[in-house]
Amino acid sequence: MEGTTRYRERFAGSAARDHFRKQQNLWLSSIGIGTYLGNADDETDARYTAAVARAVQLGANVIDTAANYRFQRSERAIGAALRNLTEAKGVSRTEIVICTKGGYLPFDGAPPRDIRHYVEETFVKPGIAGFEDIVGGSHCMTPAYLQNQLQQSLGNLNLECVDVYYIHNPESQLGHVSEGEFFARLRAAFEALEKNRGGGKLRFYGVATWNGFRVPSSSGASGGYHSLARMVDIAREAGGESHGFRFIQMPFNLGMPEALTLSNQVVDGQQVSTLEAASALGLTVISSASIFQGRVAQGLPNDLRVTLGSLPTDAQTAIQFVRSSPGICTALVGMSRIEHVEENLKLISAEPLELSQFMQLFSTT
Repeated sequence: MEGTTRYRERFAGSAARDHFRKQQNLWLSSIGIGTYLGNADDETDARYTAAVARAVQLGANVIDTAANYRFQRSERAIGAALRNLTEAKGVSRTEIVICTKGGYLPFDGAPPRDIRHYVEETFVKPGIAGFEDIVGGSHCMTPAYLQNQLQQSLGNLNLECVDVYYIHNPESQLGHVSEGEFFARLRAAFEALEKNRGGGKLRFYGVATWNGFRVPSSSGASGGYHSLARMVDIAREAGGESHGFRFIQMPFNLGMPEALTLSNQVVDGQQVSTLEAASALGLTVISSASIFQGRVAQGLPNDLRVTLGSLPTDAQTAIQFVRSSPGICTALVGMSRIEHVEENLKLISAEPLELSQFMQLFSTT
């Protein structure tokens, strides 16, 4: 915690009181930088490297990526940014919270000409994963595969330890295997991640989902539904009460509010939303798609903009909605340009909405 406390203190005179949130004994910024979109080329790599470094300088210490983002290039761009920050900008590694994901088969820098040949040579022949372990031609979460991917990500990022390691969209498995097989695979994955936690290669782990926590419970496993309480039970079986399953990531934005509005989880016999369930179970929620890849960053109704504080841009307004939501720790925003970083991070000086003001958005007057 000492490192993130020091980072928070850097912004004592400029950041709003609730810009940093204490979760899992860390101080996390309420806005983080995502690295999903963009071309797989050197120019975009350089822009991401500069954008990530600038975001950390301006008050965002949560950095999110994945092995498959831009064919591993996003992880490598972050690695370059971290070297610049720690060697030239006076920022300590412990001040930053680095999150990455494994699950989807990543290409290396660019798509191969023959995908099956690439998969066979890269994963099957070395014994990392069999074709029977790969669902939908693209997703795998066996212990051996996740071990390989974690090691690869640490190399790309030039790190010895990642702060949060997510299993990427585990619901991808549900259309291909039975519910029982899915939970057996999840438990094996959690056990492997607990071993790596003990070995100092990751601090926490979690699941990063798209649909899993956004569909009704009536959808069932075959419909891609995830029970958060059951996942926590599996984590306890794998790692005891001090298990490392402490983070979930899911989309949340003005157009996708289900984390807050849909009561699709059961905790202690009570039907609650995913955000309420996560809080009750001791999990931290990170929002992906906070501006929905730009789709909720333009043309917002004026009354909505007023309720959210009459901020200068629609993008800031959309981010303010997410970071003000009760139960969301960090709103991730994909930013590959310094000008977007500088515009969006002006928000760090703005207090998130009070709960009563935020809930006006859901009133039916």
